Amino acid sequence: MAVTEPAPTALLSTHEGILRRQSLRESAARTYARSLPIVPVRARGLTIEGADGRRYLDCLSGAGTLALGHNHPVVLEAIRKVLDSGAPLHILDLATPVKDAFTTELFATLPRQLAEHGRIQFCGPAGTDAVEAALKLVRTATGRTGMLAFTGAYHGMTAGALAASGGARDAGVTRLPYPQNYRCPYGIGGERGAETAARWTENLLDDPKGGIPAPAGMILEPVQGEGGVIPAPDAWMRRMREITASRSIPLIADEVQTGVGRTGTFWAVEHSGVVPDVMVLSKAIGGSLPLAVIVYRDGLDAWEPGAHAGTFRGNQLAMAAGAATLAYVRENRLADRAAVLGARMLGQLQGLAADHPCIGDVRGRGLMIGVELVDPEREDLSSGNPPPPAPALAAAVQQECLRRGLIVELGGRHSGVVRLLPPLTLTDEQAVAVLDRLADALAAAARSPHLRPDSGAGVHHRTETGPSH
Repeated sequence: MAVTEPAPTALLSTHEGILRRQSLRESAARTYARSLPIVPVRARGLTIEGADGRRYLDCLSGAGTLALGHNHPVVLEAIRKVLDSGAPLHILDLATPVKDAFTTELFATLPRQLAEHGRIQFCGPAGTDAVEAALKLVRTATGRTGMLAFTGAYHGMTAGALAASGGARDAGVTRLPYPQNYRCPYGIGGERGAETAARWTENLLDDPKGGIPAPAGMILEPVQGEGGVIPAPDAWMRRMREITASRSIPLIADEVQTGVGRTGTFWAVEHSGVVPDVMVLSKAIGGSLPLAVIVYRDGLDAWEPGAHAGTFRGNQLAMAAGAATLAYVRENRLADRAAVLGARMLGQLQGLAADHPCIGDVRGRGLMIGVELVDPEREDLSSGNPPPPAPALAAAVQQECLRRGLIVELGGRHSGVVRLLPPLTLTDEQAVAVLDRLADALAAAARSPHLRPDSGAGVHHRTETGPSH
């Protein structure tokens, strides 16, 4: 597939000027702007048009926020309806018809046991705010302070959420092994590896000399996103539910990225049949606008009035856009569509892996897909371990994708995983185009002389954290 044509000089001047001013004015913490130097000016569905006149297929989707893609008609109509009605846009936590409609639609999609005995707390506008609320809730309800979290986790960028994330260290957080097949910490993989991880967790909690603070809750992602698109085995999820329930430890499911049909069920916990005590929801529930909530079983509702608040927890436009998105995904069975199309794309990517030794693993669930790139020439066959990650190759693939008009994300422990998060409205034809461009970019990056084993590419380390909830 040909690389996109250069843009006219006038468009390039505008594009480059905006990027230059961003670089001068914005903080060193910016992330996407570094690896994706584009200036979006228009967008619809899967497609973004930049200020340079180039068009891109967006498989980042606002880090999974855009379940229906950019500017979907039902979302725009819902927003216009609120604007035209004269309804207040800022209402703190007061009740409104818009809020009532959103809450009703949300509860209609939740696991039945949680919906029937649930309470909702509207939080600050980002997923990390909802994570903070969940941690605070279970600590208030249990009177304990410790927290159980998992290696490779990502829960956000505020203090408590960072403490529960895999790259942080906090004395109050006990880090548990998250099962994975490709890089199993026990060298086993599969069901045995997952069961070993569950037993390790169980034994640690029951060891009077385990040295862990009494846990107020366990927080986990049904599919680790920033951790490298690692789906939790269903049996392991059920074991975590059994382990926590039998010890009166509230189970928190972080569905910020996995929710609203992304993984092939409306909520990712439905794959295993697990009903958590708390669900953390954001991203797609706002229909592209900022919105975050926690839903939890009523027995945990021990807060005093005003115990948790936030000025911007009453975003009426986001609630309207969110209700429209939730209803559209539900009525059009887009979760089922994500399951079918995602399985097809995974199969095609696994076929691509057969021709590219640098593809170590292809994994995912629904339209949450990861391709882990490795350096096969540095594999130690005697160890039985997979080849080491190839973050420099992954970065090169991302750039080659961009040159071909495809936006992809990187993730994983070593930023060696190319991630695809297309909208749930992705068509068959668009899926083919995405995979064609990715395959072409992979071939081009693998041919680069700068990525040979002796070039030092294998020692590249990512210095920036993942996107904020």
